This record gives sequence, C-alpha cells and structure tokens, in this order.
Amino acid sequence: METNRRSFIKSLSVAATVVAAEAPFNIIKSLKVSPNDKIRIATIGVGIQGHYDTQAALKNPDVELVAVADLYTGRLERAKATFGKDIFTTRDYRQILARKDIDAVLVVTPDHWHDRITIDALKAGKHVYCEKPMVHQIGEGKAVIEAWKTSGKTMQVGSQRISGANFVEAKRMIQAGDIGEINYVESNNDRFNAIGAWNYSIPTDASLQTVDWDMFLGDAPKRAFEAKRFFRWRNYRDYGTGVAGDLFVHLITGVHFVTNSLGPNRIFSSGNLAYWKDGRDVPDILTSIIDYPKTAQHSAFQMVLRVNFANAGAIKNSTRIIGNEGEILIGGNNLILSKRKLPQAPGYNGYDSYFTFSDDVQKEFVKKYDAQYPPETRTAEPVKEIKFEAPSGEDEHKAHFANFFENIRAGSQKTIEDPIFGFRAAAPVLACNKSYFENKVINWDPVAMTLKNVK
Repeated sequence: METNRRSFIKSLSVAATVVAAEAPFNIIKSLKVSPNDKIRIATIGVGIQGHYDTQAALKNPDVELVAVADLYTGRLERAKATFGKDIFTTRDYRQILARKDIDAVLVVTPDHWHDRITIDALKAGKHVYCEKPMVHQIGEGKAVIEAWKTSGKTMQVGSQRISGANFVEAKRMIQAGDIGEINYVESNNDRFNAIGAWNYSIPTDASLQTVDWDMFLGDAPKRAFEAKRFFRWRNYRDYGTGVAGDLFVHLITGVHFVTNSLGPNRIFSSGNLAYWKDGRDVPDILTSIIDYPKTAQHSAFQMVLRVNFANAGAIKNSTRIIGNEGEILIGGNNLILSKRKLPQAPGYNGYDSYFTFSDDVQKEFVKKYDAQYPPETRTAEPVKEIKFEAPSGEDEHKAHFANFFENIRAGSQKTIEDPIFGFRAAAPVLACNKSYFENKVINWDPVAMTLKNVK
C-alpha cells in the first residue's frame, strides 16, 4: 500500500508540473496580500461542508471567492449558481493551485485527501484552511506540519467551535481555577436519523461521466465505481475516519483548547455497528476512554467520549468538565458553571461506621471531632451557579475564518488552530479508531506526537 501511495503521489507531482505549465496566466496578475487587499480564496471540495465553509468565509470583509474544484460536475454547476457565474470551476484541484490570483484555499475534501492537497497547496504558496480531522492517518501528521513550517504560510484547521464565546469563557473559568483541579471530562454527540448517520442524498445523474472516480480514490484501494461510496464517503474507512474523526475531534479540540492540554497518553475504544447496517465499515456506536497525564497546565484527568447513532431515547449532547470544586457544562452556545466545595469537616453518623462503636468510644470520638473541627468548618459554601450565553447573533464559524484571515494579513502562522494543535487533536481520535479496530490500548506521546510501543 505504501509503495502504491508513493507512486500515486509521484504521478500527481508530475501532473501538477504539466498543469502549471499550461495554466492560462496571460490575464492573471500576480497578487500579494497586504492588509488593505482582498483575500482571494478557492474552495477544493464543494459538498455539504464545502458550501458551509465557503459561506462562512465570505461573511468576513474583503474576502472574494475566485474558484472552486470538485470531482462531481453537478456541484460545479451548483457552485456557479450559488456563488457567481464568473468563478472558475474545475475537477482538478491542481489547476486551482496553479493560479496566481488565489491567495488561500479551503480544503474540504474527503479525509483521505487532506494531507496531499494541503501539502501541495502550501508548496504552491497558498494559505490553507483544512477541515478536520487534519489527516486521515496518524503517520501523515508530521509531514503536514513540516510543509506548513517550511512554507511560512498561514494554516487553520477547521474545528470552529473553539472560536465560540462559550469555549473562550470556559477557558477563562478553568484558568481562573473556578472548578479546582480537573479530574474527569465526559462528552457525547448522539443522533437518530438517517442524514445524521451520513446517509446523504445521492444525485440521480451520478455516474462515471459526472464523477471523476479515479481521482476520488486517490491512494485508497482501487475498486469499481459506487455512487454510495462517493457521496457517503464518511461511512467507509478508506476515505473517512468514522464517528471519531467526524465528531470526537470537535470534542477533543474543545477540551484541549480550554485546558491548554497537549493531549492524552492512553486511549481505549469499544463499540459496534448496531443499527446502520447498510454496507458501512465503521461503527455507529463508539465509546472511548482517554487518559491525560498531569502537566504544568492541568492535573491528570480521564475523558470519556461517546457517540450513538442508534439513540432512540433522549438526546442531550453536551460536554461536562468536572473538577474537585465544581463543573462546567457546555451545550450549544452556552455554558453553566456550578461551583461547589466540600466542607472541611467530613461529618459522621448516618451511613457511617460511627454507630458501630461502643458508647464510650463514641463519646471519645465526638470529643476529638469537636476539637478538630469547629462549627465553621462543618458547613459547605452555598452552591454557586453561573450561566453564560454567547452574544446574540454570534457566528463561531465566521469567527474561525476571521482568525485565519487576520493572521494571513499579519503574515503570521499563529492561528487559533494551527497544524500542531490540529494534529494533537486529530491523532487521539485516529487512535480511538485504531484501538477499536485492533482491539487494544493505544499509547501516545503527546509531546513528541508519536505512537508508543508500536510493534
């Protein structure tokens, strides 16, 4: 497989040179972004998220869509209808990279194309916004990071929730010590509908004439055309990363952001394919237990992530960050801080061993207890509950792009979710999959960003 991948990448590089040589540059000016210029973008992959990303990007001032690429001709037609008839469209992303009038690209393709297109774009001198997870396989992460560092270009990974005011406020609360030392985090993202389980609509004209199937496969195993695999690619390991890569990555990204964590050191997953037995080869129920070591930034804590695509019960998706003095409950665009501390005195009697002592011992026990714990130590502080709601009309998706564009204009690589941050979120979720499919604990070095004890 690795030999095939190298051969495939080599063929792409040769083809890219040819495309660049043939690109019609006679009417295109070479542009350099300055703080007063428009940033000209192109979207590579205009499926569901590609449309949402493009729309969010264009909400920011002085941003212009120049071109789009997609492997299905129907989406190229829809892009012109949606974003303007004058935009350039192509089924070959390399034609996008060859254009001098494009400053930044949005990589919104199936996961197995993220690393290749990102690296090619950085080498072509483009700034890159890459959808989550940043890579399809753990082994791809460091090459993307190196290409980014070498390029000097701005890169943002697209897990936009951390640009919301609720996560910024949660981060402030945690850094202020409002819940004490974190010891446990739980987060879930359940669904119970076909579209939520990625059974997206398939166009009636899907065929080898309207879809570039060979390019879609890329370095994935070769197989005959299947429209279901192309339009519902999240259901297959060859192209997607399952519930972990689609949903866990948001949850882990948020926790890393608010705790300043570098990542976990131990991951174990369990689950099964319970309901959506439609040919997919990824689970629809997955629970992962993830251990985080103590660092200078936070205490050791355990995180439990769960997704259930067969949840016919109550669905209350949220993230709970629990400390020894309270918890932060994050849901939607708001959060609730519940602050509570135990009294210093432990108490006695009730379901306690005190009543099993003899009378004399009980009297002696009370005497010592009263001497050690005066009345003021026996009452807990009143529970404090603080509710926070994001400002009305807040758009975290727009804000995530705003951070990207601000750094482009500043000539900075310091986005809120740069490739190092993005990989430190992607690798653990990919390890969740690795644990599930290999039925074993995965050990990870969050500092070196490498797998440990790999045989």
